[in-house]
Amino acid sequence: MTVALFVGTLLLAMVIGVPIAFALMLAAIAIMFHMNMLDDQIVALNLMTGVQNFSLMAIPFFILAGEFMGVGGLSQKIINLASAFVGHFRGGVGYVAIIGGILFASLSGSAVADSAMLAAIMIPMMVKSGYSREHGAGLIAGAGIIAPIIPPSIAFITFGVASNVSITKLFMAGIFPGLYLAASLTFVWWLISRKNEGAVLPKKTWKERWEVLKDSGWALFLPILIIGGMRFGIFTPTEAAIVAAVYALFVGTVVYRKIKWRELYECFIAAAKQTSTVMFLIAASLVAAWMITVANIPLEIAKLLGPLIDHPLLLMIVINLLVFIIGTSMDLTPTILILTPVLFPIIKMAGIDPVYFGVVFIINCAIGLLTPPVGTVINVVGGVAKLNMDRTMKGVWPFLLAETVVLVLLIFFPQLVTVPAGWLTK
Repeated sequence: MTVALFVGTLLLAMVIGVPIAFALMLAAIAIMFHMNMLDDQIVALNLMTGVQNFSLMAIPFFILAGEFMGVGGLSQKIINLASAFVGHFRGGVGYVAIIGGILFASLSGSAVADSAMLAAIMIPMMVKSGYSREHGAGLIAGAGIIAPIIPPSIAFITFGVASNVSITKLFMAGIFPGLYLAASLTFVWWLISRKNEGAVLPKKTWKERWEVLKDSGWALFLPILIIGGMRFGIFTPTEAAIVAAVYALFVGTVVYRKIKWRELYECFIAAAKQTSTVMFLIAASLVAAWMITVANIPLEIAKLLGPLIDHPLLLMIVINLLVFIIGTSMDLTPTILILTPVLFPIIKMAGIDPVYFGVVFIINCAIGLLTPPVGTVINVVGGVAKLNMDRTMKGVWPFLLAETVVLVLLIFFPQLVTVPAGWLTK
């Protein structure tokens, strides 16, 4: 009854257009009313304490770093570097987009921001090279969802706070799966480019490549700084976010001299708006998470999934099917915040590695960004490419299928995540 009340209230609120944050609070209040413990002070207290978490401070600083990178010229330097080394190959402009997607992911951690930046730079280049807008949009959308997987990842920070799993371990465990996704995109693009003789970029000499590499060095050093600093315990993820923001500001203003006073103000405003949205959503979700715990909803779900607790693989298959279905109609952050407090206790009962589960769960949620009707990334990329949903999805399907195959492989072979994660966290 409690599960049905929570899910029913949440779905009804979403169907009638209530924003996700308020829908979560309404679902929590419905459970309070049902359990005769309705108290506005509980709601207010959980709203306030929910965001009083040091780890969450990483979110605004990584968002701010992403704004500085976009305006400060770091993004264009990365594209120039990739173009210099692989642009002359057959299909090279697509490989530039994939490498750009990996490097963008290691700078900001936001799928939507990375996809928008990458699409704005690469789609005109791809069309000029003779590739269709549909294929260009599909490849860039696929590359965009690498951002929540490769550190620094806002999605991993959110999951880590909701589940109390080490964010640093999640960051390290996400590196190889992010590269697996990139490899799957590379294979699909190789098949497409074999059938489409698009133009290639002029081949650079090694001297020219060295000049581009030196020019891009400041941008390339940032992911090394972030990942290396966390790997060797120099700073926490929150401290890494602050370092990233300060570094990106320094490079954008002093080295590349792209950020002017007006752009600096606009960067702070844009970051503040994004942060306020994310933080309020997290605060509201933690009100719901508290009520989910008090009402023993995970125990009720565990009873339903009882036969699968002793079969971790079957449990992972069922949970991921559920997440995939939900991901088609819900954005990344709400999916994480709603499902984590429900599913995580069950995962622990089944003895599944929480870091491994977190990586697979976030990949599944990220794939949801490519599925209609909600698919935030396909909407953003389609908007930049000036394509409607049907034409955008025509280009996305091959890359979506490839990344789904990667997800299935990770479910059946956990060692693909756990073994490399062990190397990076020793």
